[in-house]
Parts: sequence; C-alpha cells; structure tokens
Amino acid sequence: MIDILRNRRSIRKYTHQKVEPEKIELLKEAALRSPSSKNINPWEFVFVDNIELIEQLKNCKPHGVAPLLTAPLAIVVCADETLNDVWVEDCSIASILLQLTAQSLGLGSCWIQIRKRMHDETVSSEKYIQDLLNIPENIKVLSIVTVGYPEKLRDGKPFEELQLEKIRLNNFER
Repeated sequence: MIDILRNRRSIRKYTHQKVEPEKIELLKEAALRSPSSKNINPWEFVFVDNIELIEQLKNCKPHGVAPLLTAPLAIVVCADETLNDVWVEDCSIASILLQLTAQSLGLGSCWIQIRKRMHDETVSSEKYIQDLLNIPENIKVLSIVTVGYPEKLRDGKPFEELQLEKIRLNNFER
C-alpha cells in the first residue's frame, strides 16, 4: 500500500487504450467494498465508457475537467442523501479507493470535484450530470473519477516534499 501511495499522482492525459473489462470489474468491486458510516452504503456509481457521454460530461463545469478530454472511463460517484447524513464522506472514501485501485492495476486516475460546483450561472454541475445520466434528484453527485492509461508516467512526490510540519503529536501545539 505504501508503494501505491508513494507512486500515485493525478493523471490528466490518457492514451486512447481502453481499460480492459477485467480491470473495470476490479474497479467495480473496489467501489462496492468501500467502507461507509454504519455500513449503510448510500453510494451509487455510474461507470461511463461511452466516449460521446464522456464528451458531454466535460461540459459539467467550465474549469477542472481536462482529464475528461482523453479519459476512456469516467466513474460518477454519487449517493442517496436520504440514506445517510455523511454521504459526502462515504463517497470521498469510495473515490480515493477507486483511485488507489486504479494505481494498483497500472492505470492512472484523477478526481474531478462536482459537489458545490456550477455548470453555468444558473445550473449546478450536479444538476447537469443528473440530467445527462438520468440520475434521480435524491442521488447527489460528489465527484467524477477518470481512469485510463497515462499518456506520461509521473514520478511520485519525493519524501522531502511532504509537509511534515502538518503532523503533530498528542495536541495541536508545536
């Protein structure tokens, strides 16, 4: 696990190579194994491999969607907000597990924030995606995780760049 963490970087450009079905199945399994508060599992996942739909997903907001320009797979991470008041946390955990699983499979990934973002001045990014993918109103969209084969491999962050000053022992004071 530490090697996966040491080597993981956000990937914003992918090759045209499709993600193999067996790897997609492993990503699905990882998502469904994600822990959630009280084991309520409010999350839902929309796996999008239709390139035309991915093209439309990139219009969900004006900035921060570059990974959707080349991604062969986009996973929309959402949850039924009526089931759990901490659905945001549950979906955040699922999103990072998808990213770490992708890394372990030799794939790249990137998180795209959707919650609290706007498609335009009047329509939220979430509403745009709900309409595009026929997602019911009570199913809230947290993020999109793009997945694919990296166009370029990136080195992990060197240990020396870690913000060790953010770690405290026993209390917040230094």
